[in-house]
Amino acid sequence: MINKINPQAEIGFDVPAVPGMTESEVQTPCLIVDLDRLEYNLKKMADLIAPFNVSLRAHAKMHKSVDVALLQLTIGQASGICCQKVSEAEVFFRAGITDILITNQVCDARKISRLAGLAASGCRISVCVDDMRNVAMLSEEARKQNTQIHCLVELDCGAGRCGVLNVAQVVELASAIDAAHCLVFEGLQAYQGRIQHETDYGLRQKVMKDVIAKVKDCRDTLAAAELSCRVVSGGGTGTFLFEAASGVFTEVQCGSYAFMDADYGRVHNREGARLDQSEWANALFLLTSVMSTALDGHAVCDAGLKVQSVDSGLPVIFDHDDITYITCSDEHGVIRDKDNKLKINDKLRLVPGHCDPTCNLHDWYVCVRDGKVEALWPVSARGKAW
Repeated sequence: MINKINPQAEIGFDVPAVPGMTESEVQTPCLIVDLDRLEYNLKKMADLIAPFNVSLRAHAKMHKSVDVALLQLTIGQASGICCQKVSEAEVFFRAGITDILITNQVCDARKISRLAGLAASGCRISVCVDDMRNVAMLSEEARKQNTQIHCLVELDCGAGRCGVLNVAQVVELASAIDAAHCLVFEGLQAYQGRIQHETDYGLRQKVMKDVIAKVKDCRDTLAAAELSCRVVSGGGTGTFLFEAASGVFTEVQCGSYAFMDADYGRVHNREGARLDQSEWANALFLLTSVMSTALDGHAVCDAGLKVQSVDSGLPVIFDHDDITYITCSDEHGVIRDKDNKLKINDKLRLVPGHCDPTCNLHDWYVCVRDGKVEALWPVSARGKAW
């Protein structure tokens, strides 16, 4: 684990806490990882996909942490990780992780050079492709560096972002990759991102039925063209059981399951139960302190917009149904406290609305177990957006 902290680090300036402190002593606002809950989630995912012929390629863009990724590869039994950007992948490779899929297009010449450099340095690197010109650029750079880059043709499954739209385009790109020097056609990237947070199980099931049929058609057409589709990769925390049970997908790319957030907590499973009350435990919290109770019926905490993303909604106050986080500004969060229960310096655990961009706003995870700080983990790839 990457637990090395400068012994001269100042609490409250360099770091929010050090091992051995109690949670009540931690400087706020900061991110808390409940280790028991994190480990439960990682083991739970391994158990859930065990009956199916799929592997987990955990998405590290969510946490951007080498320490979390290493746990996903060990106790979580992941086969490798996903990243979104080349610089992000470089962070994890430099920490010893050698099987990485970039679930994105890499088109800039300098980025392609660094991508090929990862492969030349011993990383089994894969990347998504949806453009014929990109195939030529990847091939040329891989040839220059005397290495191989594995490629997945990305299929647009309804998210309306990257990816080609039809089977003919998939076959055309796959054939070009297969014929290109120093590229390996690996298979398909088929991720339906738009449906992951749909709260209604039946609607997710309906959409994914169509996605799976489209992906199967692509796979079968590739086989008929004698193009081996060894990998079909996709699936997120909201849909992975559909992909796992499909008989078509070979790996799932879940990320948020490790930490969970308030938005995923509103998603329902087959039985109608919320995911944060059935499959998963909230393991990531934004620890905040009450800084003012001057206004009757309200309290103000120190967790505002600069320490959390609210694109998927406001945070939820964990383990409380009598107080509500109702609005925020740059540095402040306002809590409705009609009975005036909160006091100055009371600490609260907030469940962020959206874990991924919230994590990218922080330098450290304060890891706690039984109310004590056990470790401090850097957000290793924070800001690696290139």
